[in-house]
Amino acid sequence: MSIEDKIKRLLDKREEAKLGGGQKRIDAQHGRGKFTARERLELLLDEGSFEEFDMFVTHRTTEFGLANKKYLSDGVITGHGTIDGRVVYVFSQDFTVFGGSLSETFALKICKVMDQAMKMGAPLIGINDSGGARIQEGVRSLAGYAEIFERNILASGVIPQISAIFGPCAGGAVYSPALTDFIIMSDQSSYMFVTGPRVTKTVTGEDISTEDLGGAQIHGKKSGVAHFIAEDEKEGISLIRKLMSYLPQNNLEDPPIIENNDPIDRTEDLLNQVIPEDPNKPYDILDIIHTIIDDGEFLETQRNYARNIVTGFGRFDGMPVGIAANQPNYLAGVLDINASRKAGRFVRFCDAFNLPIVTLVDVPGFLPGSSQEYGGIIIHGAKLMFAYGEATVPKVTITLRKSYGGAHDVMSSKQLRGDINYAWPSAEIAVMGPAGAVEILERKKINEIGDPEEKEKFIKEKEKEYREVFANPYEAAKYGYIDDVIEPRNTRFRIIRALRTLATKKEVNPPKKHGNIPL
Repeated sequence: MSIEDKIKRLLDKREEAKLGGGQKRIDAQHGRGKFTARERLELLLDEGSFEEFDMFVTHRTTEFGLANKKYLSDGVITGHGTIDGRVVYVFSQDFTVFGGSLSETFALKICKVMDQAMKMGAPLIGINDSGGARIQEGVRSLAGYAEIFERNILASGVIPQISAIFGPCAGGAVYSPALTDFIIMSDQSSYMFVTGPRVTKTVTGEDISTEDLGGAQIHGKKSGVAHFIAEDEKEGISLIRKLMSYLPQNNLEDPPIIENNDPIDRTEDLLNQVIPEDPNKPYDILDIIHTIIDDGEFLETQRNYARNIVTGFGRFDGMPVGIAANQPNYLAGVLDINASRKAGRFVRFCDAFNLPIVTLVDVPGFLPGSSQEYGGIIIHGAKLMFAYGEATVPKVTITLRKSYGGAHDVMSSKQLRGDINYAWPSAEIAVMGPAGAVEILERKKINEIGDPEEKEKFIKEKEKEYREVFANPYEAAKYGYIDDVIEPRNTRFRIIRALRTLATKKEVNPPKKHGNIPL
């Protein structure tokens, strides 16, 4: 065979591999409104940057008639490329080949790029579109999943790991995305669950649809499994690229700083009026976030889950930061089980990847009630406390209004090693709100007053007195728990100056294998 023939054979094999399971299955994939595995990578990576591994791999199974059913690449496309010029490792599951089911060789391909990503200190992005384990391969398929899971675990906190779910992801397959840092799901075309509707009905009698059991909206609103919900795959891929712009390549690097044209000393007079006179009246914390960050650009995570707390990424003078903020517009910004879990995990991610944490506080306390206590609010609230207390990245905290009780301690207080803690003049920092405090402190006198009008007048006077004496920022500032009381309009500049000061911060936790976070 001449060299020309050998080259032609190579090119023919490449074309065969690019067809995956064949044109008919590609057309069916498009008919569902979905891209193919290779098309997804073309959209994700910089043009012409993709370098593929293991294009010619095929499965090794001969049972169940598979000896004569082999496809090049074996159902997953793997390799590396760049996003905005920065190297990333990728895998993209190909639903046109055996429904994207995972075989032994399929798993080995994924493990290879995961190992490479760890060696090179580069992020890993996985695009999931799979029917699950390849049943014909039995335990080898299960072993393949476990090999991937172990690598997810070892890579956690070392390199950013991002999972996109653009189709089915069920059974054991869900645990690899669950072990990664962020999950993006496409609405109406993806789902995740450990056990599907048929088995669910057989075992429990519950009759439920695929979408209602594990669709994108369920995981975006109810379970909190998904961090981003995209209208379609194109938007999902765009979200991945945007998310990557805030993240470092690995845990030993700083996040990428970009050029900033938004003046650092920009003042916003509207911030001086944003807090309502009535302490029980809500406002939207997002209005404050968008006002103080660079160009108002905020990438919110888990937007529709635990809406009483807001988490996401923004920039101050071009520096990426993680922002955690109570949301008075939803449940008064109270901390509950879901909010504590959401914020705790976000804070730990930021700490792992050297992202400073800016915390905006307006929290009336933890949500009371038997459902919260039975659900373990004590343990879940402790997760958020653990995350803040463990974090060694720069931490800047601004108390806007309420900061009561244990929730005050939890929200990046000075005692949890908050580096710079500011407060607005509207801040109320106390053991509890005036109403609750007066009810306890003045209970005897209140019970002695028979006239309802006199009683109400007495209570209001005492609440006012309590607010003036205790529920203000100066009481905390007196003890150094607040570093300064700042004018709201200057918040952006004060945060930027604080972050610049903290850029050289060095803080190390005591030597240990790892802490035992209350899971």
